[in-house]
Amino acid sequence: MLRLQPFHVRVPDADLTDLRGRLAGTRWPEPAPVLGWTQGVPLDVVRDLCRYWAEDYRWRAAEARLNAVPQYLARLGGLDVHVLHARSPHPGALPLVLTHGWPGSVLELVDLVGPLTDPKDPADAFDVVIPSLPGYGFSAKPTTPGWGVERIAAAWAELMAGLGYSRYGAAGSDWGTSVSSSLAVADPEHVAGIHLIPPLAGPDPEADGGLTAAEREALAQARERGRSSSAYSEMHRTAPQTVGYALTDSPAGLCAWMAEKLLAWSDTGGLSRDQILDQVTLYWLTGTAASSARLYAESIDRVAAWISGADTEPVTVPVGASIFPAEVPRPSRRWAARRYPDIRYWAEHERGGHFPALEVPDLLVRDLRAFFRPLRQESR
Repeated sequence: MLRLQPFHVRVPDADLTDLRGRLAGTRWPEPAPVLGWTQGVPLDVVRDLCRYWAEDYRWRAAEARLNAVPQYLARLGGLDVHVLHARSPHPGALPLVLTHGWPGSVLELVDLVGPLTDPKDPADAFDVVIPSLPGYGFSAKPTTPGWGVERIAAAWAELMAGLGYSRYGAAGSDWGTSVSSSLAVADPEHVAGIHLIPPLAGPDPEADGGLTAAEREALAQARERGRSSSAYSEMHRTAPQTVGYALTDSPAGLCAWMAEKLLAWSDTGGLSRDQILDQVTLYWLTGTAASSARLYAESIDRVAAWISGADTEPVTVPVGASIFPAEVPRPSRRWAARRYPDIRYWAEHERGGHFPALEVPDLLVRDLRAFFRPLRQESR
């Protein structure tokens, strides 16, 4: 039987006072000798964020958004996993487990709860389950190796069964894409379908030529991303403990490390300061800079093989996909079909980036409803 302990977020005032004191005592580096972002996030950007963080940002507002949803600690695989679980007021709602990634969190997804659980058309209602990845947020930190995406997926299957759901959907972005795909492989008898943002798949490495202009552009952008801005991933993969010392001790350092990607990976207009600092503050207050990075050491090599197209382990459940223009990687449908043979829904949007739940929640909710609508009554 699943062990669930009710949970409520209330960070001590002393932790917030300590944070503001550390920000006030920051030792800043000199500006980069080149203009723009070619050597990382500019000094003025980080100083502005940290000033706002210390003087104007209100963590209690973020706490209130979390506490508006029922929360639990679920014992899964020997770890206490933080879970938001919102049941729809409408009968027959489809259970849906949403999974975040890095540098995101449950605060990236919590504002989807309202429109998903209580839509205008009750036929589109979901029961929403949002777990924090192990080592992230208020979930416990693994103390032994092995907590990669496959083990997390097995924990999610245990969670959904323990909540009483015999048939459910899954969706996610970043790590949530890989966890959802692994969940579909591990529990296909119960997974009605998965919605991926985006699917992780690449071209056939044995095929010669024949790429479309859009595919060539997507490959070029992925290569440039790998060349110019993938150092964070290599640090997480090879030395999460080393980078953790600095990021756990310096809030300005953590802000720079995370905000670089929160800004660079979003579409034109980006995220607001509050949206950025919601994520950064949660990582800071829970001390999860190192533990969250360890997921890269566990699973990023496997993910890289999926993205490159070298690994096409089939995922046979029905699949939906949302493709946003500022996202990298950005696979074509035919690339995705090599790994996902049962694609039922494919949406390419004109706005949005890596964080659609924050940037374009209207589009993401619309896609989730549209993909899962015909699957609700389908028997598997």
